[in-house]
Amino acid sequence: MPHSYGYRARTRHRFAVPYGEHGHTPLSTYLNTFRVGDIVDVKASGKVHKGMPHKNYHGKTGIVWNVTPRAIGVLLNKRVNTRIVQKKIHVRIEHLKKSTSRDDFLARRRDNDVKRREAKAAGKEVPCLKRLPAGPRASFSVPISSVNIQTLRPAPFEELF
Repeated sequence: MPHSYGYRARTRHRFAVPYGEHGHTPLSTYLNTFRVGDIVDVKASGKVHKGMPHKNYHGKTGIVWNVTPRAIGVLLNKRVNTRIVQKKIHVRIEHLKKSTSRDDFLARRRDNDVKRREAKAAGKEVPCLKRLPAGPRASFSVPISSVNIQTLRPAPFEELF
């Protein structure tokens, strides 16, 4: 049982730097531009201790609400007992990355707009653009001539002595 309840208690693997990524933070991390309204993922980097978010926020996705010279303000949801409370935290750039969670939705919306335009230009009815779960696979029969059928029988009983 752990006995400490400190700020970084039980974060041995959470804040660990992955194998082969030790050393300085790459410059590309600092060249990212964050704007108000961007969706970002909070992923604490063990290399930089300054501006590190609390372990509760590691792995959460939020929206940028403030940009300062050294940190980014992020609006996150935090579960407190039975409620979900919105929290505003400031985190340094090293611990943030732009989220790709919305990319699939935006691509699907673009494709649907194209399909809608094409149907309207052709004078057809707009097709159903909703995502549907994969249906059951089509039935098929295996031709017997292509299969080598082999009958198996149990070995006959033999007395050992």
